[in-house]
Parts: sequence; structure tokens; C-alpha cells
Amino acid sequence: MSENPNQSVSPIRPLGDRVIVRPLTDAEAGTLSASGIIIPDSAKKEKPEQGIVIAVGNGKWNEDGDKRIAMEVKVGDKVIFSKYGFDEVKVDGKEYFIVGEASILGIFTN
Repeated sequence: MSENPNQSVSPIRPLGDRVIVRPLTDAEAGTLSASGIIIPDSAKKEKPEQGIVIAVGNGKWNEDGDKRIAMEVKVGDKVIFSKYGFDEVKVDGKEYFIVGEASILGIFTN
């Protein structure tokens, strides 16, 4: 099996069409105001989750099982994904999200 060029240094190697996402910091997510005031979770309660892709699986197999379907996201993409479409894990005290590509709603362009 060949190595995935989208694979970064991650403590987890995603399988199939899964993606490892590092949650955004408060400053990256805009939950920290310019003056340093933290915007409470209750104010952002219903917003989808956001993060930076740090590892990408090889993609899922097509229906015939003879070809992998290429992933649309790549390492370094800032993504927004379904609030309930991920699994949260901690490795060495750091938080990561494991997200199926179908749960990724979009990629930020800036």
C-alpha cells in the first residue's frame, strides 16, 4: 500500500474517508474578542464545529471495490463540520476530532 501524500505528522492515522482535525483555538475560532474578552460557549452553542485538518485517510472504496475515491480535503485545510458528526479523542493531553468526510460541510477559502 502506498503512503498518502496528505498524511501529516499526527498521532492518529485515519482510515478510509476519515479526517483528523485539530480544533481551532479561541483566537482562531473568533471566540476571543480583539480586546481579549472570551465569548462564552452559550453564545456559540448552535454553530457547527471548526478545525484544521492534520491528517487525511486514503478515501473510501467505490461500489465495485476496485478503486478508491479521492478525498476532497487535504492537510492544512480549515474546515467546518457538523456539530454531531465527529468523535472526540485525546492523545497525550491534546484534543482531536475524527470526522467522516461526509460530515465536513465546507472548506474555508481564506
